[in-house]
Amino acid sequence: MALSSSSSWRKLIEVTTLWKSVKHFSSIHNLCSIQKQSPLILSDSHHFLEPSILNPDVSRSFCSRASSNFDQQGPAAIDYSSLLHPDEYQRLADSTLHDLQDRLEEYGDSVDIDGFDVDYANEVLTLKLGTLGTYVINKQTPNRQIWMSSPVSGPSRYDWDQSAQAWIYRRTKANLHDVLQKEMEQLCGQPISLR
Repeated sequence: MALSSSSSWRKLIEVTTLWKSVKHFSSIHNLCSIQKQSPLILSDSHHFLEPSILNPDVSRSFCSRASSNFDQQGPAAIDYSSLLHPDEYQRLADSTLHDLQDRLEEYGDSVDIDGFDVDYANEVLTLKLGTLGTYVINKQTPNRQIWMSSPVSGPSRYDWDQSAQAWIYRRTKANLHDVLQKEMEQLCGQPISLR
């Protein structure tokens, strides 16, 4: 790593000092939190300074969440290929998105919201509610999920539940249609039926 100016040397000294302080924390959880709050960057080249550069004994994957026990509230891993055949996933996801598009377009005709617009392109359903926000609902084919980004509840990932015959967010057990319906009524002030 070439450091060309005295300001780059100062940054390296600051980073080294910060890293020495960080090393004294005993829990991996604290280290991950510090790294997320304050990424270590050198110069304008935007190369992240790996902990292994400062201390070769530190593993590059010390903040890996995949095998960490700190995120106990997250769902267990799923073998998506065993749950839903790809053709069945495509059929269910396409049907869901097209049905939502139709119902949201009907709803748009009954509410008076500036900027209300429903668009479906490239397997992405976008619902614009003007100043109230934008929903993006799309297929996530590799995971066999439907993802929703909401101005109310943020991002969520829905898996097909055979027993419920619905798209369910595994962390909260919420149904995609129920969540969207409740939020739309909350934002727009009028009831909507998405089933």
